[in-house]
Amino acid sequence: MEGSIQLRASERKTLLAVVKTGHNHEQRLRAHLLLLLADGFSWSTIAGVLFTSSSTINRWRQRFLAGGLAAVIDAAGRRRPSRLSLLWIGVIFRWITTQTPIDYGFVRSRWTCGTVVMLLKEDFGVQVGRETVRRWLHQKDLVYRRPRPVLGPKDPQRPYKLRKIRALLRHLPANEIAVFQDEVDVNTNPKIGSMWMRRGQQAEVVTPGTNTKRYLAGSLNWRTGELILTEGAQRNADLFLAHLDDLRRRYRRYRVIHVICDNGAFHKPDRCRKVKQYLEKWGCRVKLHFLPTYAPETNPIERVWWHLHEEITRNHRCKNIDEPLDLVFDWLDAGSSFPIETSVYDSARAA
Repeated sequence: MEGSIQLRASERKTLLAVVKTGHNHEQRLRAHLLLLLADGFSWSTIAGVLFTSSSTINRWRQRFLAGGLAAVIDAAGRRRPSRLSLLWIGVIFRWITTQTPIDYGFVRSRWTCGTVVMLLKEDFGVQVGRETVRRWLHQKDLVYRRPRPVLGPKDPQRPYKLRKIRALLRHLPANEIAVFQDEVDVNTNPKIGSMWMRRGQQAEVVTPGTNTKRYLAGSLNWRTGELILTEGAQRNADLFLAHLDDLRRRYRRYRVIHVICDNGAFHKPDRCRKVKQYLEKWGCRVKLHFLPTYAPETNPIERVWWHLHEEITRNHRCKNIDEPLDLVFDWLDAGSSFPIETSVYDSARAA
């Protein structure tokens, strides 16, 4: 048919890949245009389907006939940013990585492409579109995603506290045991996590409305990875002391149980009368050691809680508190020991 073109199999394959997966909308349009020409569609049909003009169809048909596929598909790639564009790309990169919109008078905590466009126009008289800014940011390997929260404060005694705990674990006698202790809560309202769903349809996780909580005090055996749990209705000194009793019963054969825990007020004898009285009675068998403050990464049991939430409590559909608790204890029965996932301490040695 007059006005059509001929494509080799390899050229058709390349054009189909551009149409399906190409990131440049201009290249996708040209690839689609060439495929329709090769399949014998009339120019009026192509113009109607692709919302383009006959002059555009003729221009890219002539380019293809003169220079082949590269003259059409690589045309956009030949345009290089001007020196002025490169200058503004560098400026925007510094804004995004070192400052916030608040520094420039915006009542915003995060940068968006629209905010950058507004700042360029109002303060510098430079007019560009949001998609141009987005393309510039991608050229600088910047992506828009959720950041990772980290604690700002640091314990000035962190090195000293970690040295003491490392020395304890390194020289732990065979007739003594060390555990890392912490609490976790289980709720009828599920924690929300990513899941597979149909494109364009957001899946729903039904919540019971009234949230009910239970708390678990847990200890992770430093040598074996065994996890011991104690359930309670509140996260307080009573739960902590009940858990210490469970540890004493479970580890009768050990002379001393070293409990390494965080700095919660109900863990410390100088801040909690019940804990002080308990240690006055059982301090010969139970020794408390405290981790650096603001340092959850120094407690290996935190990784166990992470796995628990990832595998059990996220997006659960339980109607009452007993159901998620049963799932948690079934999960523990299926694998009651956990590897120590931390590089803070040396590997444990068997007694």
